[in-house]
Amino acid sequence: MRKLILPAIIMLAVTGCKMTTGSKAQYYLGETQKAETNTSTPKQPQSATVEDMSLKAIIDSAWQINLDYSPQMAYSLGDEAKAALLPDLSPETLAEKNLRLKTLLSSLKQLDIDKLSKTDKINAQILQYQLQNDVDMYTYKDHYLPITAESGFHAYIASIANGRLHSEADYQNYLAKLNALPKYFAQQTFWLQQGSSSGITPAKVTLNGFEDSISAYIVDVEDSGYYKPFTDFPEHFSDAQKAELAAEGKKVVKEKVLPLYQQFFDYMTQEYIPNARTSIAAKDMPNGKAFYQNRVEYYTTLNMTADEVHQLGLQEVARIRAEMEQVIADVEFKGTFAEFLHFLRTDPQFYPKTAEELLKEAAYIAKKADAVLPQYFATLPRTPYGIKPVPAEIAPKYTTGRYSGSNRDDEAGYYWVNTYALNKRPLYEMEALTLHEAVPGHHLQISINKELTDLPNFRRYSYISAFGEGWGLYSEYLGLEAGFYQDPYSNFGRLTYEMWRAARLVVDTGMHTKGWSRDEAIEFMASNTALSMHNVTTEIDRYISWPGQALSYKIGELTIKRLRDKAESELGERFDIRLFHDALLQNGSVTMDILEQKVDEFIEEQKAA
Repeated sequence: MRKLILPAIIMLAVTGCKMTTGSKAQYYLGETQKAETNTSTPKQPQSATVEDMSLKAIIDSAWQINLDYSPQMAYSLGDEAKAALLPDLSPETLAEKNLRLKTLLSSLKQLDIDKLSKTDKINAQILQYQLQNDVDMYTYKDHYLPITAESGFHAYIASIANGRLHSEADYQNYLAKLNALPKYFAQQTFWLQQGSSSGITPAKVTLNGFEDSISAYIVDVEDSGYYKPFTDFPEHFSDAQKAELAAEGKKVVKEKVLPLYQQFFDYMTQEYIPNARTSIAAKDMPNGKAFYQNRVEYYTTLNMTADEVHQLGLQEVARIRAEMEQVIADVEFKGTFAEFLHFLRTDPQFYPKTAEELLKEAAYIAKKADAVLPQYFATLPRTPYGIKPVPAEIAPKYTTGRYSGSNRDDEAGYYWVNTYALNKRPLYEMEALTLHEAVPGHHLQISINKELTDLPNFRRYSYISAFGEGWGLYSEYLGLEAGFYQDPYSNFGRLTYEMWRAARLVVDTGMHTKGWSRDEAIEFMASNTALSMHNVTTEIDRYISWPGQALSYKIGELTIKRLRDKAESELGERFDIRLFHDALLQNGSVTMDILEQKVDEFIEEQKAA
């Protein structure tokens, strides 16, 4: 699942295009803002030549690009000068950024990798993987899609209201960002218009109900999340300070911020969604076949084809289905597989009555998982984590759970649990979900990654999906060894989660390359998993609007399991699960070929010891 950590690491890129006249997208643009979003010849990158750049210089330059174009990241890492800024997404700025990235990528490819140390070889490989993706996303115009089936920029930018507000200067910086929102919305809407004009949009069917994620922000000023910081000031503020800031905050939220959401709602419902593409397949977009193959290779980190992924998925579905049938036999259920799924989806005993019950169940499982960590890991992170519901504004179309990390040392990570539609949130899935999203899954892996201070920043604050999602799915499996899933229904929940990830390989490739319809994909997943129909539908829409990402889970998990089998086989009694897990995590998020290389080194080191 898409992790909410340092989104600015993922570089946006764009070829400059002129805005089509006559669009409601224009009513975000004042005269000055129109000039700022018009295409111009991008400035040449101010970077060193290929000949005089060392790997360290390239790494430093790449990190500086991240900071230069992401004020949120720069501020969160200590750059107070960026505290009042939002990202600039104008054509000339993004084009300039892309030129800098291409120059660095060219410099990196010119290096003699054989002369580098083991550590630097890995640094070079991972940086090339990242930079190549940044350049590819520019080529494929990923920035034309600042929305997905789940949500979009209009919801994610609202997190500026949750920042650090301890002084009057902090409030002035926050007010500056509120005042910058019209320009930010104008730029994002400009890119939506470019996508609409060129056939690069989410599939129309996945946008059913999307307007609800916008209307959730169209409220009275006093009820707006943007205004909330002006109702909860630090105690040391004087009454006069509070009154002045609150008045200014109310004015800007009422007159500038809230109208943006109404205008965006009108644009989306009257223009964008009605004209969104009707095909669900990535291959049907401009340059779509090449784009999807690019996504397959990026998300698996392997040279796999869509056909190979599809066949692997079918094999895994058959294997897991046999295990699920065995559980049904064990509980002596008298009926077919489909009838058992219906029983799980409809019997009230499997569903929470209140949001609090669901959150408490997640918390109880998480604390049980905390207690067994020392048995499986020699190194644990210092960063704690909390549990809270998915924000109500995005919950209806959001996935069932997610991990939201923090890049600050004074803030915990969070395991988000979706408490919307409780009759679609079965308790028998909660053990697998919690082990995946919290510990030993995403929280543990991502937190350890950030605490590896010997790694360069571009690796400490990055996320490679095949590794991270593979680790999350492996963590669900690890629960078997740790004594979870004692209840057969919970074990079936684990299997249905594994089947969910295997079915993804089939439906993602099926829809994007093999002509599968949305209904066919929904039927395939619904008939093979015990996911609620609500979850099945939201997941299928996620795969349609986020091509290829769903492939990373199973590919990563199967790789990790295979490497563990290899280590256990070669080391025998000398195999130490705690040291093995440390070996997997101590290099941060890596590609699958690098992971195999590091496990091979671990095996040789253990043999020598």
